[in-house]
Amino acid sequence: MPFSLFLALRYLRPRKSLASVITFVSVLGVTLGVAIVVIVRAVMTGFGDKWEEMILEFKPHATVCPARGEALISGEDALVRELEGIPGVKSVAPVIAARVMLERKDARGNSRIDAPILLGIDGDRARAAFFPSSAARESRVRVEGSCTLEGDALVLGSGLAAKLGVRRHPYGPAFGQVTVYSPKTLANRDEVYLPLKYDVEGVFDLGHRDYDEGYALTSLANMRELLGIEEGVMAVNVKTDPSTAMDPAAFGRIVAAVKAAADPRGLEVRTWQEQDRQLFNAIAVEKNMMALLLMFITVVAVFCVMNTLLVLTVQKAPEIGLMKSLGFPRRRIMGAFVVHGMIQCAAGVALGLCVAWAVLSNLQSMVSFLGSVGVEVFPAEVYRLSEIPWRLVPSDVAWVLCCVFACGAAASLAPALAAAAKNPVEALKS
Repeated sequence: MPFSLFLALRYLRPRKSLASVITFVSVLGVTLGVAIVVIVRAVMTGFGDKWEEMILEFKPHATVCPARGEALISGEDALVRELEGIPGVKSVAPVIAARVMLERKDARGNSRIDAPILLGIDGDRARAAFFPSSAARESRVRVEGSCTLEGDALVLGSGLAAKLGVRRHPYGPAFGQVTVYSPKTLANRDEVYLPLKYDVEGVFDLGHRDYDEGYALTSLANMRELLGIEEGVMAVNVKTDPSTAMDPAAFGRIVAAVKAAADPRGLEVRTWQEQDRQLFNAIAVEKNMMALLLMFITVVAVFCVMNTLLVLTVQKAPEIGLMKSLGFPRRRIMGAFVVHGMIQCAAGVALGLCVAWAVLSNLQSMVSFLGSVGVEVFPAEVYRLSEIPWRLVPSDVAWVLCCVFACGAAASLAPALAAAAKNPVEALKS
């Protein structure tokens, strides 16, 4: 056994002294610091995963757009047939989208107004793109009423329906009527376009506030009428399985095939990562900043390790003086104290990972217990999730380990230098 390791283990033997208490507190501090950082990063990663899943459920995974300077895609039927033949593509939908104003009057004549994005899409394609029959999604995605989009029909998001006061009726149109004001009314000053009344046939709930409050669906024919478009579409949306969309290799092959179909027509292709780049960058920055701030807890705990070693150098001064007088080299004495500090850090990291895993494995039980005593930690109506998501990434754990051991080595170096620099005569007198 190397001398430095032997001496470090000897100094770690529990004794009834102040150094033993400080050592225990130091290890405990590193344990709590590591556990907190790992738990927070795992929960932030879980929320990021859930956010991506919700986005992939509603928004297209790849969008074929008109070239710059163009407003519409013409000849979309041939493009749709070619895209549907690409392996891995689950649905293809030509769409027209525009922001409109919706108005609904209650029984007293009071108006409720909102301005969502109205998405024009065929009924069958809407059901394939947004509401497929999958057991994994039925628990979160719900549709009340129907989604045929036939005739003058609208399907509203649940949040939008609540804002407009739309409720299911036992007679007449399923959810009543709303008045739609088209942007065409403002674009053409020489002509007056009267608003149109549409029947609300259904309400969808995706579990995502931005989409439930900001979107409504209608048919392509209705959107063309509202915008004064005779033919063509604004985009062609392509969707795959969510798992495929999150796999860089598989999704890259599909995007390459979509671009091969779009390039000869002079069209552009945008992926879901490109469309929501700012959102995902914000989530990544928030995750990293929170982890960085919480790392200061671990840094403070590592400085406790330095304090333990400083106390140890004072207590072991006679032994240090004796070893130096016997000719032990400075590097061995320094090595003993550095190894002593690293052992404390290793013990704290091991215990911290165990604590983090135990907390994450029982996270929902802890939240339920706090809720039972009146402390609402995770309100379901706010996050629209049944439980707190989390995912432990090995790279995150490795990042924490590197930071702890790097700080531990730096904190152990100062006491080690102080011990190696002691004068043997003065040390033996102490």
